[in-house]
Amino acid sequence: MLNRKSLIVAGLAISLAACGGKEVKPQTAAVDLNNGDMYEVHHEGRLYVFDDFDTYQSFLVVGETSYRQTFIGAGPKGETLVFGVTGKDKKKAADKIAAYNLYHGNLEAAEDFYGEMRAEGRIYVFDRLEDMKTVRTTGEAPLRYTEIGNGPKGETVVYVLRSENKKQKPVALQAAFKKHNGLM
Repeated sequence: MLNRKSLIVAGLAISLAACGGKEVKPQTAAVDLNNGDMYEVHHEGRLYVFDDFDTYQSFLVVGETSYRQTFIGAGPKGETLVFGVTGKDKKKAADKIAAYNLYHGNLEAAEDFYGEMRAEGRIYVFDRLEDMKTVRTTGEAPLRYTEIGNGPKGETVVYVLRSENKKQKPVALQAAFKKHNGLM
């Protein structure tokens, strides 16, 4: 009589023989990383984070999001952290949401990353996730190009720069901001 361990080994041997001795790897569908953009709104002691532009835009109009994942006290300064999600993502675990993974550094941003952060009546615009993280934690953009009153509702727009581009007007970033905000 074969014991349980022997049956498992025999089953694996039969499976391998049926595959011609080749290792079978599970098929995985192409994953939509959704790592090309991220949006943040600092509002009433909460930090709202979005990876979907339409959900972000809806939030800007309504002030709420239909679906969210909330983490009380998890923001950099103890704020409530709210990830606004789409209807199709509402049942996913937080670690399966792009904004959650971008925010926590578990997902690398796309090379052509675009980010916006709305805080204290200003709109900060980024082309690197690392710069967005720095401004989020320090509250300051040391290198920047500022346009007073140029936002969709007259907000100040701050284009965040780095040492390698601090002497150049951020033309591409300005164009991206105008495109994302319907100002073209």
